[in-house]
Amino acid sequence: MKNPFKRSARHSSLEDRLFDYGNYTFMILLCAVMLYPMLNTLALSLNDATDSIKGGIFLWPREFTWYNYKHVFGEEQLVGAFFMSVLRTVVGTLISVFCTAMVAYTISRKEFVLRKFVTIVFILTMYFNGGLIPNFLLMRDLELIGSFWVYILPGVIGVFNLIVIRSFIDGLPESLMESAKIDGAGDFTTFFKIVLPLSLPVLATVSLFVAVYQWNSWFDVFIYNSSIPELSTLQYELMKILQNSNASMSSRSAADVFSNTNASSNTVTPTSIRATMTIIASVPIILVYPFLQKYFVKGLTIGGVKG
Repeated sequence: MKNPFKRSARHSSLEDRLFDYGNYTFMILLCAVMLYPMLNTLALSLNDATDSIKGGIFLWPREFTWYNYKHVFGEEQLVGAFFMSVLRTVVGTLISVFCTAMVAYTISRKEFVLRKFVTIVFILTMYFNGGLIPNFLLMRDLELIGSFWVYILPGVIGVFNLIVIRSFIDGLPESLMESAKIDGAGDFTTFFKIVLPLSLPVLATVSLFVAVYQWNSWFDVFIYNSSIPELSTLQYELMKILQNSNASMSSRSAADVFSNTNASSNTVTPTSIRATMTIIASVPIILVYPFLQKYFVKGLTIGGVKG
């Protein structure tokens, strides 16, 4: 069956064809600009560290090697830190999204008298913060230091995510809520059986936000659990590897490394380690994103425009 929306090349005007060609050219250039940094980083991570000092690495490694990855994965704590990061990301995302959705549903109800006041209080926390020392003292008094939950509980409600979910819920048909109440459904029943299923797009969007934050976090590990190897995360271990590489590099000049030809196959530099770390940290999120993409676009658009 002929597609009625497909424009025939014979009937398209010169202006339409020029617009299409210009649009295609612009999109190709945009894709190239977006992909080049990642491909360049991948090439640096697969190139010999000493050879990378010369520069001139663009899209393909000049002297291919796996040594940068062997050096990073050779750390004893890395495997355990990887599983801790996965656990933190999964648990933190599930708890944060669920709790944020419940609060968003609460402040979206018109019958909740204090909804404006509560919303303002949440928004104020986006502009004012107690600071590092008060936060540390609070975590100490709550006995969260030295525990896994110090990664989860402080950020269980994200204000930006709360606003996005609330805006999405405000756009849902109010007649559905009223029909549920007429049938005798309470707030919990309405939330679990109506609001949550209809809010999957925005929940997937927020889940991606929270998962990326949890996966990339390392500073809280440094502040609260740096002395406990069992609670170390992948990002923190990668940061320590980079610091060790910087310290090793500072003890000898780049010229010394470049002139040492025997070390070309077993030498790492901060640049090569940084590129390798970027690839290792990015791959899990890149693998997850395609499954959430259809929800991500729809949820971000609707949740950000309505309300």
